[in-house]
Amino acid sequence: MGERILIIDDSEDSRNLMKMMLGKAGYEVSEAADGPAGLAMLAAAPLPDLVLLDIMMPGMDGYEVCAALKDNIQTRDIPVVFLSALGESRDKIRGLEIGGADYITKPFDRGETLARVRTHLKISLLTREVLAANRELREKQRRLDEDLRAAAGIQQSLLPHRLPALPACELAWRYIPSETIGGDIFNVFSIDEERLAFYMLDVSGHGVPAALVTVSVSQFLQPHHDRDEKGREFFAAPREVLAALDREYPLERFDKFFTMVYGVISLREGLLTYSSAGHPPPVLIGSGRPCELLVRGGPIIGLGGILPFEEGTVVLSPGDKLVVYTDGVSDCRRTPGEVYGEERFYRFLAAVKDRPVGVMMEKIVGEIDSFLAGQSPQDDITLLGIEYRGGGNEG
Repeated sequence: MGERILIIDDSEDSRNLMKMMLGKAGYEVSEAADGPAGLAMLAAAPLPDLVLLDIMMPGMDGYEVCAALKDNIQTRDIPVVFLSALGESRDKIRGLEIGGADYITKPFDRGETLARVRTHLKISLLTREVLAANRELREKQRRLDEDLRAAAGIQQSLLPHRLPALPACELAWRYIPSETIGGDIFNVFSIDEERLAFYMLDVSGHGVPAALVTVSVSQFLQPHHDRDEKGREFFAAPREVLAALDREYPLERFDKFFTMVYGVISLREGLLTYSSAGHPPPVLIGSGRPCELLVRGGPIIGLGGILPFEEGTVVLSPGDKLVVYTDGVSDCRRTPGEVYGEERFYRFLAAVKDRPVGVMMEKIVGEIDSFLAGQSPQDDITLLGIEYRGGGNEG
């Protein structure tokens, strides 16, 4: 069997009897005649797999030896089985309370002794295996946490750290990451002096897979120009961008889908052209108009073109504000399950629509924080605000 057993007993006869029984059963047995000698042996490698410990010993009794074992990080997990002629319940209870695993009463019965030894050695082995598996799981969790932090860092590095400075538009954004890394990303960039483009997307699921798809889509959407059949430079229309993504990121290839909104603003005329792929509709608000939801578009990205993407247009007036967001806003919930909801969000936007767009973003974040009452959001929350000032990009 190979298991090592240490006997600590001041009775030589008891030690010899126990050694004979255990030796015949295939165990490797060592012995000590008193508590200090037993502790000295335990301080040297290799450690035993089980300690059989007499209670009634001169000087240092078995209770004191057991307490010393359990106070030592190196020996505290070794099972201790007490040996004694004492049969009182209070003696057994005391031994168990200080860390003993079992109790064998003298004179020893061979069958009972071997059965108890086998049982506690098996329990000890299973305990060590569980502890080893637990350590392995903790190490895997540590590495996973490191990977998630790295993925979150990469994802957040893709967020725009400097928005375009345009007299025709004021821009502001806020990003509130959840505890679990998600798949939100957005960007705002100038196509040329006359046009501003923006997009926001939310990949399904959480964790590294969603973050990797986010990174890939972000790279795909890097600002780029194309040329038409006459060699003139142009920028892809929103519906064409969504259709290209739908072809490039089929659900069966990545096992992920994502929602998205893509828009282009002609700064001089204030013409907004947009298309949405299953994304929460952007909200257009202004002092002279009610809240308007921009709903034109099509299905989520990843379904392989089952429906075409429609495009919507709207003319912005100076002072109009466009709020683009992910469903982490409307879907955030607090115990016992109350959801913030879209209607509440729309009402709040109407209440703060006359504030500067940067202040609006702060107010929205404050509103969500107040709703969550100290709880963490279950999903990433991404907000983009665009205020159209008019007059093109001059001045």
